[in-house]
Amino acid sequence: MTTDVIEDPLLVLHQLFSPSFPVGAFAWSHGLETAISEGVVRDAASVEAWLRTALEHGAGWSDAVLCARAAFGDDLAALADLAAALAPSSERRAETLEQGAAFARTVRDVWGVAVPDAAYPVAVGAAIRALGLPVQDGLRLFLQAFAANLTGAAVRLVPLGQTAGQRITRALAPLCRSLADKALSADPDDIGGFAPMLDIQSMRHEILYSRVFRS
Repeated sequence: MTTDVIEDPLLVLHQLFSPSFPVGAFAWSHGLETAISEGVVRDAASVEAWLRTALEHGAGWSDAVLCARAAFGDDLAALADLAAALAPSSERRAETLEQGAAFARTVRDVWGVAVPDAAYPVAVGAAIRALGLPVQDGLRLFLQAFAANLTGAAVRLVPLGQTAGQRITRALAPLCRSLADKALSADPDDIGGFAPMLDIQSMRHEILYSRVFRS
């Protein structure tokens, strides 16, 4: 636990999930770049549908559970191994491990708490626990940040207007809230989903002729 008093936990959470927090999230598209290149995602409606699938049936749900279990004090090493094993491609594995390491390093440097390098959701959960932050709010912001970052990638790649991107983020807010609330009482046995096209698109990304993002 940090020796500093966290006077406003919500402000700390917003800082952790701010686009300016140096985890390098802007460099990763989670396979979305492939979906856009192949024409599967081509407008605001298909971006929103792709993101709903990623949140509800892909990494969104699994990562929320991993984050919650880390925040509640489950064994971090076991959670980190599970999180890494869930990555369906080498790029997705690098995405979660590199972001997690950058996140943990920054939290250690800023707040002076012991947060280990681990897959991103595990590092986030460990930081929430170490800083004594509210888990439910943390999960909601974690999922919204996931959706908002990928919406930002779509704004650049489709392309979409900034207002259209904000509409998508707003439309996904109820899903982020409900998934976060469900994850509070879930355990690792509840992890799982079925989004094979998203996984295939993440695997195909490395052979795209031209790439902007790292995944």
